[in-house]
Amino acid sequence: MSAAETNSFWPAGILAPAEYDELWERIRPVFTERVRAHRIDESLTARLASVYLPLAAWVRRQKSADTLVLGVNGAQGSGKSTLCDFLQLILTETYGFRVAGFSIDDIYKTRAERERLAREVHPLLLTRGVPGTHDVDLGLQTLRALKTAGADTLTPLPAFDKARDDRKPVVEWPVVRGRPDIVIFEGWCVGTRPQSDDALDSPVNELEKSEDSDGAWRRYVNDQLKGAYAILFGELNRLVMLKVPGMDSVFEWRSLQEKKLAENTDPSDRHRLMDVAALRRFIMHYERLTRHTLDEMPNRADLTLYLDEHHQFTHVHIK
Repeated sequence: MSAAETNSFWPAGILAPAEYDELWERIRPVFTERVRAHRIDESLTARLASVYLPLAAWVRRQKSADTLVLGVNGAQGSGKSTLCDFLQLILTETYGFRVAGFSIDDIYKTRAERERLAREVHPLLLTRGVPGTHDVDLGLQTLRALKTAGADTLTPLPAFDKARDDRKPVVEWPVVRGRPDIVIFEGWCVGTRPQSDDALDSPVNELEKSEDSDGAWRRYVNDQLKGAYAILFGELNRLVMLKVPGMDSVFEWRSLQEKKLAENTDPSDRHRLMDVAALRRFIMHYERLTRHTLDEMPNRADLTLYLDEHHQFTHVHIK
């Protein structure tokens, strides 16, 4: 069976079988090596290619003369970073595009800035994640700098150290030379729209019930989506969503991420990582907007990839 024959859920015309097989033969070695780097079961290689190669072909069709800013949304643990890494690999190796990418996680406010927010606005804003805990201006400046860069312009990409819960020093940020053809901007709340004011009245979990009983925190977060974040997300030309089955999968898959993070963290810093109880509390910060996004975004995302409980792609919807 050819790799193309494993591709059963993409609409006809996205990538012709002959073109698929030709691309797959060219990229197979480096793609397989990247599968190993992500510690993914190699038996899944052809299946992953059957998702990522057509996705790259779809992205290629969206490209115009200007830099394309592609937003990728997905709940915690959904596989956004992995998808973006493979997408960048394919776009670069098979189509010759210059691709840059960073995450909304990379523009978190510093620990000191969030401590100030916790004192002056609400204690829950100490925890990174929700709108209001990012440096939106830094994100805007970075996207706009990439879109207007000259051939030799050096643009630093923000970077955050989750183990230390603080932004990395600027000297450690990766640097992009020139103007990319495509910029991939990914994150759990990328492209998220605010809720209606009425939807904020009732708490969705114990965290909101006990630590945000008057709704001040969730209203502040929602106001951020109405303002600065709407401007940031207005920079997106296309939006791709990875749709997870529900919150149970978010916890299970985010737990796996934490284990991987622990394996790659210096033993002296592992005390900073989260145990099960801490992780459950952490995810409660995200629950409201995750549920909201799962409900409303599939109807408007340019492309939605659906995942089942086993973290397998099941079907795609293209608007």
